[in-house]
Amino acid sequence: MKIGVFSTFMSPLATPRMIRDFGRRAEGIGLDSIWMGEHVALFDKNTFGYPSSKDGRIPVPDGGGMLDVTATFGFLAAVTTRLRLGTGVALVPQRNPIYTAKEMCTLDWLTDGRIDFGIGVGWNKEEVEACGYGWEDRGARCDEFLEVMRRLWTEPVVDFAGKWVKFETCRLDPKPIQKPHVPIIVGGYAAPALRRAARFGAGWYGFNRDPAGIRLMVNQLDAAFAKAGRARGKDFEIIVTPPISMSVDAMQEYADVGVDRLVVNLGSQRPERVDARMMEIETLVKMAA
Repeated sequence: MKIGVFSTFMSPLATPRMIRDFGRRAEGIGLDSIWMGEHVALFDKNTFGYPSSKDGRIPVPDGGGMLDVTATFGFLAAVTTRLRLGTGVALVPQRNPIYTAKEMCTLDWLTDGRIDFGIGVGWNKEEVEACGYGWEDRGARCDEFLEVMRRLWTEPVVDFAGKWVKFETCRLDPKPIQKPHVPIIVGGYAAPALRRAARFGAGWYGFNRDPAGIRLMVNQLDAAFAKAGRARGKDFEIIVTPPISMSVDAMQEYADVGVDRLVVNLGSQRPERVDARMMEIETLVKMAA
């Protein structure tokens, strides 16, 4: 099993020095990857709460905010040589698909093929609407945007006529290093997300789930593949961020239910907490070797 780390870098704690040192340390202890969540803006009032916290709010330091994924991955790419970098997850329905395709294939080019494009439809209604898009149709828009990106990554010249995107004779270069394109890792638990994984995905990403929950999702994922008329291939990855309280002993349980990559949550970015957590994660890496 491969071991990665999830860390949504936040100011003011995530200084350039902290991120540089973290990336080098992560690579030095043998981690497979760094994954980073995405929110471009936060709101004092939300229709729906953040699903991974008890109070429904993202735990951002006072006066701080979440760093941009693309810029941060470019920074990390410059101080590492082997680590994969994964979005966990990029909020595709509120992004411009042509800009996103360009950003991801450029990162893939500059990292020599070290990018994983984890995607989801998002939970923050206010954020989606502030970015200029509707909330209720975000799933259908996500599918169209992914199709746009996939074609721009793989075809020399593209004509596209969809509901949200229309263009003719469009060229996007350089193409990704990875073939057929940057791996699309689909996050989400609802039936449309699983159908999306079967259609577009090189993998599925689950967050804050225990082994029993992952077993259930894998069974549902296999059913979605069967409904699409094919079986899930051996190259399709199951990637999971377990609860931060996961014990070392639980790693084998995740392996037993078919998890390929365990992306452990870093948690607090305070220096003393990072140091202690990375020592725990290093133990996992050694056990998985």
